[in-house]
Amino acid sequence: MATVNPLQFIQQVRSEVSKVVWPTRREVMLTTVMVFILAALTAVFFAIVDILIRGGLQYILAAFG
Repeated sequence: MATVNPLQFIQQVRSEVSKVVWPTRREVMLTTVMVFILAALTAVFFAIVDILIRGGLQYILAAFG
């Protein structure tokens, strides 16, 4: 592996960082809202699945217990 002096390294890092396309404030806000919405939908889905499984198990245990 080739060694690079610290000054060259910093120049290369600055060059690479300048190539990054940073998201706009609007894109960040939309993405954040989408994450919260999908997290809420996932929580509701698993809550419903949990209620159904619990009800099914209680029914089975009550029938045989």
